[in-house]
Amino acid sequence: MTTLSARGVSMRLGGAQVLTAVDLAIEGGEVVALVGPNGAGKSTLLGALSGDLEPDAGEVTLDGRPLGARTARELARARAVLLQRQGLAFGFRVEEVVRMGRAPWYRTPAADDDDRLVTESMARADVTPLALRLYPTLSGGEQARVSFARTLAQAAPVLLLDEPTAALDIRHQEAVLAVARESAVRGVAVVVVLHDLALAAAYADRVCVLSAGTVAADGPPTRVLTDELLTRVYEHPVRVIEVEGSLVVLPVRSPIALGAEESTCAPS
Repeated sequence: MTTLSARGVSMRLGGAQVLTAVDLAIEGGEVVALVGPNGAGKSTLLGALSGDLEPDAGEVTLDGRPLGARTARELARARAVLLQRQGLAFGFRVEEVVRMGRAPWYRTPAADDDDRLVTESMARADVTPLALRLYPTLSGGEQARVSFARTLAQAAPVLLLDEPTAALDIRHQEAVLAVARESAVRGVAVVVVLHDLALAAAYADRVCVLSAGTVAADGPPTRVLTDELLTRVYEHPVRVIEVEGSLVVLPVRSPIALGAEESTCAPS
């Protein structure tokens, strides 16, 4: 079974200590959500787990082998990465963009599955109707789903997603994370950076809470997502309640703030 592990990973960026002695292991078949306030180190940790960023200390291994010992093509076959920002500006059609995910398998026996995987990935990401559209003409949410489809088409045993729901409406937020969950059922190791703690609670097997570059907690959502921990980490009062078996995370608002909201929403 695939195992992606970070051991003692520390990193400085721009003169600032972003990660400090982080230990984290992800097994095939599970979804691990990385959560925490802005600047906690979530995206940096994902970059280290992908091999795109080299730690100053510690190491990241995949099945016991350091990521740095693999070639770029080997890495591309081992893990698929969805970044927050997509750098694609040329006028490729949607199907062409998704097909780019198959590039690591060019001239290998796995290339025989290209057409099937591209078609399947487009359907899973709900972008099949967009197949002939030019990528730059799509909305931000549509572009995000196309990029997600490209990542799925890569068919790697590790799936790393950086805020995949940020540009999406409610229906597609749920759909994307349901596909991530489905990928884990198929044996893929999934790591996803999320800001929505309720989504993390609903779809992750484990939640890793980062705070100032360290792991504040790591475990099942029901154990990790507590009033006390989240209030401390986010430096804002938080309540966690259960609604029909699902955890909902709510910020506690002062009466003054609530009154201001009511006054701005009141009809004139």
